[in-house]
Amino acid sequence: MKDNNLEKLGQRIKDSRIECGYTQKALAQLIGIAQNTIAQYENGTAKPSLEALVKLSDALNTTTDYLLCGID
Repeated sequence: MKDNNLEKLGQRIKDSRIECGYTQKALAQLIGIAQNTIAQYENGTAKPSLEALVKLSDALNTTTDYLLCGID
C-alpha cells in the first residue's frame, strides 16, 4: 500500500517539474540523480533524502514547504 503523503509529494514534484518545462531526465541530470529515481519520487514509491529534497526545490524554483506540505 502506498503512503498517501508520498503520493502527494510525488504529485507536487511532477506538477512543478512540468510547470518548469523539465523532463524527468533533464531534472535528474540537473540535480545529479538517476531518471528512474525521479520517476519513483513522482510515483510515490520512494522518498527523497533531505539533500535531494533541497536540490529539487531549488531546481523547481519552489520551497521544500511546498513540496512537502503544499504550502507556498
